[in-house]
Amino acid sequence: MLITDIRVRRINADGRMKAVVSVTFDDAFVVHDIKIIEGQEGKLFTAMPSRKTPDGEYKDIAHPINSTTRTMLNERILEKYQEVLDEETPQDEEL
Repeated sequence: MLITDIRVRRINADGRMKAVVSVTFDDAFVVHDIKIIEGQEGKLFTAMPSRKTPDGEYKDIAHPINSTTRTMLNERILEKYQEVLDEETPQDEEL
């Protein structure tokens, strides 16, 4: 299974959620609403799409089955997020 596209939509508001991401696999299957969240001490992490159950608990709708896939997906999403940030940040002009 290959990640063939990652689309990042930044959230321009104060708060812990920094972006919402869509990931396409094998040019055939997409998962929307993966969130990039700023945790404690500023560390970023991803949260898979979820829904609230009647008892108030949140359950993932889609998620990796094993830690290797979760780590790979997390790393690729955060790399893409950093690329988006870098593109938006103007580079210092050489004098």
